[in-house]
Amino acid sequence: MAEKRPALGADSILRDIKARRFSPVYILMGEEAYYIDRISHLIEETVLKPEERDFNQSVLFGADTNAVQVADLCKGYPMMAEYRLVIVKEAQAMRSLDALDKYLDHPVATTILVVCYKNGTIDRRKKILAKAEAVGVVFESKKKRDYELPAFIKGYLSLQKASIDDKSAVLIAEHIGSDLNRLTSELDKVLISLPENNLLITPDVVEQQIGVSKEFNGFELRDAIVNRNVFKANQIIQYFEKNPKAGSIFAFLPLLFSYFQNLMIAYYAPHKNNEAEVAKFLDLKSVWGVKDYLIGMRNYPATKTMHIIHKLREIDAKSKGLDNPNTSVGDLMKELIFFILH
Repeated sequence: MAEKRPALGADSILRDIKARRFSPVYILMGEEAYYIDRISHLIEETVLKPEERDFNQSVLFGADTNAVQVADLCKGYPMMAEYRLVIVKEAQAMRSLDALDKYLDHPVATTILVVCYKNGTIDRRKKILAKAEAVGVVFESKKKRDYELPAFIKGYLSLQKASIDDKSAVLIAEHIGSDLNRLTSELDKVLISLPENNLLITPDVVEQQIGVSKEFNGFELRDAIVNRNVFKANQIIQYFEKNPKAGSIFAFLPLLFSYFQNLMIAYYAPHKNNEAEVAKFLDLKSVWGVKDYLIGMRNYPATKTMHIIHKLREIDAKSKGLDNPNTSVGDLMKELIFFILH
């Protein structure tokens, strides 16, 4: 059997497909459906011409088929086309994929098999993955972490010849969350609203098109806390209490935890007053936002920072009902902000 190929990222896989450099098998799996959908859709649109699909393309669903039937389809040969394409969607609903093992020992060169396995991953101990990696592509689509979302938003918009400022990217990421299909859908709606000669997304655009207040949001709350602006922080908390959809404790707790966790790490940086050195120490891709940590080290001593991290964990547990018989979410927010700022 051929040697196992190195794992490819989504961008590399997409580039190869666009260049018509196809693999005989693609196993696309993971918690994040966005890249699975994007890769499988591009394969579906690229491999065969519309007039070739009737006889050479089979789209199956896991709940309605089995691995033996899939293998039999893969053994067929194309009719008046270069390839035969077999796509299995929702493959996680299949009882077993084991029957594909034998087929992957000698896959048909003119067949392209695409297995879409969502909401989880195939057990790495299964032979099918090792065999698929040896002859084709196995891609795990992982959920983006919160801190990765602004960069994803910028990258997605740049492909559409549009741009966005840092604050707006954070606002959208915080408001929409890590569901990339929903996130890109919202970005597409915003793009449609922009004039063709000005594809720049600003906080005003975010407020108008997505409904995120540019003054009262998790980003501004974080900024108020960083600068120890007691009045502004309490204004935002009161706004959240009256407008639960604008911001909740579940949205801003990860934002604050990430900040204070990094702030604690920043205390160990060898050159605490140098923006570039602190950015490098925190493994930040740019110096944007480093000033927040320099300000934070002036406003929050290391001991206080440790206590805040502990308090964030405590409030997070209470917000989920642990050791909390009757304290409301609004009161928990006020308790947390008071503890941080005093």
